[in-house]
Amino acid sequence: MSWWRPTHVGYAVRTKLADVGMGARLFARLLGLFGDVMRRPGLVRDQVHFLGNYSLSIIAMSGLFVGFVLALQGYNVLQLYGSANSLGLVVTLGLVRELGPVVTALLFAGRAGTSLTAEIGLMRAGEQLSAMEMMAVDPVRRILAPRFWGGVMAMPLLALVFNAVGVIGGWLVGVVLIGVDGGAFWGQMQSGVDVWKDVGNGIVKSLTFGVAVTFIAVLQGFVAKPTPEGVSRATTRTVVMASLSVLGLDFVLTALMFSI
Repeated sequence: MSWWRPTHVGYAVRTKLADVGMGARLFARLLGLFGDVMRRPGLVRDQVHFLGNYSLSIIAMSGLFVGFVLALQGYNVLQLYGSANSLGLVVTLGLVRELGPVVTALLFAGRAGTSLTAEIGLMRAGEQLSAMEMMAVDPVRRILAPRFWGGVMAMPLLALVFNAVGVIGGWLVGVVLIGVDGGAFWGQMQSGVDVWKDVGNGIVKSLTFGVAVTFIAVLQGFVAKPTPEGVSRATTRTVVMASLSVLGLDFVLTALMFSI
């Protein structure tokens, strides 16, 4: 087949390496602009509001129903071994260690990540980014960096909301609906959950996922082809790549956290 000619393969490899290098340089630049962005907190505040507040409803509702399901499934298993009073511990550990950061990141990618990609991609299609460069305004500093750091800051806050609402959902099903002892529910949770090991690991995961999802979103919007089809494809790539990145990073972080 003509596609397998060495020149074609070499060109494809070189193109992919160039894309990886460009993405790495952009990521390093965004990290280096942290201090500059913090000197203009209004830009970051607006992005935290845009990305976090507008995602709050879907995050809270998802956390509530995940808490419902965890309580039902956990009770059905725990009662077989006479450990129904440990339901609060099981629900909370499942949320803060795993489901809270992961599900929040996936929802964040679908809601906020697509919005970021579409917004930046439309700026590219409308030649607004090119116009900023013509006026000696750096689009990375003015457009991408505030959105990147706003998403990184919003992600852990949304994960905390997800976990809190999920625990309330587990309490509603376990204590109010099923009849598990309320004191045992909260007591087992408070004694069995370690703030630094369990909650801290969840915060580290949510921060890592926030960096990955937000960077993928702004990168795909920044490199999107300036056409409606190009913006739509970039939005689709954001969801796919961000979701796979979250799941892959979750495995790596979980393996590291439980091996230390």
